[in-house]
Amino acid sequence: MNGIVEQLSISKGGVPKYPMLQAWAGPLGLEGDVQRHTEIHGGPLQALLLISREDLDALREDGFPVVPGSLGENLTVSGIDFRQLRPGMRLRAGDAIVELTRVRRPCAQLEIYNGGETGRIQKAMLAVAARSGFYAAVLQAGAIRPGDSISLIDAAV
Repeated sequence: MNGIVEQLSISKGGVPKYPMLQAWAGPLGLEGDVQRHTEIHGGPLQALLLISREDLDALREDGFPVVPGSLGENLTVSGIDFRQLRPGMRLRAGDAIVELTRVRRPCAQLEIYNGGETGRIQKAMLAVAARSGFYAAVLQAGAIRPGDSISLIDAAV
């Protein structure tokens, strides 16, 4: 299972997150990234949020105005079917090694994409397994850049 890191994104809290040319992934996520609601997001088990570019494209086809970084993801990834991923799987992204910890549950921060219809994007994300992305812990810190490969290195779950 191999893919490409299409975009790295950070913000000073909230969505959208904005692209970076490279970033250092450490135990608490990408350097410079801030989570607004730390009681829900962030910490060592939710250091990074990964979302599939293909899932973003599907949401856009459904009428949601989303682009990489819109959903609060740190890594927008192409070429990996997120339906095949499971918590406990380990991936190498650039120089970093991450372990998937859980599927993300879409939150109220995404209401800005609903056009006044409460919960619409959240429902669309939950309608397809793992469309909302995966949280990951950073097991080995390292640099990540757009264009880096992301590949499964340990499927033991």
